[in-house]
Amino acid sequence: MKHLTITGFADEIAPSLDDQLEALKEFDVGYLELRAADGVNVADFTPQKLREVKEKLAAAGVRVSSVGSPIGKIGIEEEFGPHMERLKHCLEIQKELGAPYLRMFSFYMPQDRKPEEFRSPVLERLQAMKEEAARWEAVLLHENEKGIYGDTAARCQDLLGELAGPEFQAVFDFANFVEVGQSTWEAYRLLKPYIEYIHIKDATEEKRIVPAGQGVGQVKEILRDLVSGGWQGYLSLEPHLTDFAGLAALEQNPEKRGSGLTGKNAWELALNSLRKILTELEAEA
Repeated sequence: MKHLTITGFADEIAPSLDDQLEALKEFDVGYLELRAADGVNVADFTPQKLREVKEKLAAAGVRVSSVGSPIGKIGIEEEFGPHMERLKHCLEIQKELGAPYLRMFSFYMPQDRKPEEFRSPVLERLQAMKEEAARWEAVLLHENEKGIYGDTAARCQDLLGELAGPEFQAVFDFANFVEVGQSTWEAYRLLKPYIEYIHIKDATEEKRIVPAGQGVGQVKEILRDLVSGGWQGYLSLEPHLTDFAGLAALEQNPEKRGSGLTGKNAWELALNSLRKILTELEAEA
C-alpha cells in the first residue's frame, strides 16, 4: 500500500548501526525509528556521534521516520528542569536528522497513588514541552505506555483533548494497550482523530508480545478501518520478541523474552507478519 510506509526500531535487530542498516537493506526497508545506535541512546548522542550516524544513514539511503526518544520516561515527581534540557537536545537531533517526529511519554506515576492526582502537573509539563517543540517546528508523538499517565485510552484522550495540535499528536501502540487491560478497539474509537503514527506489535491475553495478528490487539481490523478512511503514515515495527540489548533501559519492569530468536530473525518475523496483513488488506480493497 503506497500510502503506508514501513519503518521500525532497528536497534532490536542489533546494537551496531552498521548491522542495523545492512539488515534493513536486505529487508527492503528504507526508514528506521532511531532509538539507539552502537549502544548509545539517541538522547545521549554527542555532536560527533550524530555526525557519524548521519553519514552512515546517508550512505545507506535510510531515512529517519521518528526519533524514538525517552523523553517523558521519568517519574512525575522528579525534577523537570534537566529533563526539559534533554528535550531540547533531542529536538536539535531531530532537526539535524530531518525526522518529522519525536516520540515521547507522559511520565511514570507513583505506584501507590492514583494517576488522576497528577493530571495538573502532567498537563503543565506537556504544555511546556509542546511549546518548546513549536519553537523547533517539531511534532511530538505521545505513546501510550504502561505505567505512565497516558496508559489507558481515557487518559490518552484526556491529554490529547487538551493538547492536540500541529505540535502534539498520538502514537497508537496495540500491545501497550493490551498490557494494561485496555480494549484496543475502544482505544482506537476514542483516539482515532489524533493518531498520527502506529507502532506495530501485538500481545496475547496473557500479555505476551507476539507478531502482528497473532494476539488480541485487533491489528488487522484497526488497520483496515484506518486504511479505508484514507489514513496515511508510518507503520513502525517494534518487535519486542527477544531480550534485545538495551531492553532493560526502556521499561520499568523488563521481562526476559526468551524466544530463542536472534534480533534479526525476530525483526524479519515481525516484518513478514505485518506485510502479510497489508497484502490481505490490499486484496480486500
